[in-house]
Amino acid sequence: MQNSLLTSKTNEWNTPQDFYEMWNDRYNFTLDPCATRENAKCSKFFTEEQDGLKQSWKDEIVFMNPPYGRQISKWIKKAHDESINNNAVVVCLIPARTDTSYWHDYIFDKANIIYLRGRLYFGNGKGPAPFPSAIVIFDNKMCRCTMCHKF
Repeated sequence: MQNSLLTSKTNEWNTPQDFYEMWNDRYNFTLDPCATRENAKCSKFFTEEQDGLKQSWKDEIVFMNPPYGRQISKWIKKAHDESINNNAVVVCLIPARTDTSYWHDYIFDKANIIYLRGRLYFGNGKGPAPFPSAIVIFDNKMCRCTMCHKF
């Protein structure tokens, strides 16, 4: 297998605008905790310098497309914890790497999961992402049963 299929020059994958708007229509997001000034999806956002991992997300409706590198587990833990402890609703766009520890520790049986069909075209990419994606929703008040909640 080609090395280029397994790695990327960056761990930042800009969310496709139309994809974001579809989810924003459902949730009306108030915070983008891991953004740059150029790609922020909400008027309230945290840059790398502000470090969204250290900020409170209390009572926010969060859209999170975290950096996909080794730090992703910290972002998923933060989303999980903010939902439980601070009444945040967090919608995450992440790689569907279901074999990783953070999926087992913070997602399975703790969040609603929607596996996306096909591969997303991120940012200005000429081709699809080299990985499948999922939407993971942390909402302390939401039933986690896919039979009860239609997406």
